[in-house]
Amino acid sequence: QVQVVESGGGLVQAGGSLELSCTASGRVFSINTMGWYRQGLGKQRELVATMTNGGRTNYADSVKGRFTISRDNSKNTVYLQMNSLKPEDTAVYYCNLNIGVGINYWGQGTQVTVSS
Repeated sequence: QVQVVESGGGLVQAGGSLELSCTASGRVFSINTMGWYRQGLGKQRELVATMTNGGRTNYADSVKGRFTISRDNSKNTVYLQMNSLKPEDTAVYYCNLNIGVGINYWGQGTQVTVSS
């Protein structure tokens, strides 16, 4: 069993910052890719940012230069620092952990709301 717990969402004004974190616990031996996805109201879930265990990152074009993903492998934790937030960043943000081929775990989601 693997548990994935996210934290850090909330309400912020446009231009503000938030940091999300996601920690995996339980039978976790190694994690390949850790990442963040989001789903706005009435929209499909989309990739925000991912980071491999080798440190390679991938960002959605819409967040490049504003969001930064990082991870602490010793803590099985991934972070998402979000700066210069825009109302269009409003969504439920989900953490995703890949621990093997086709083996993914999702967090419960954390709401991020950016007011204009």
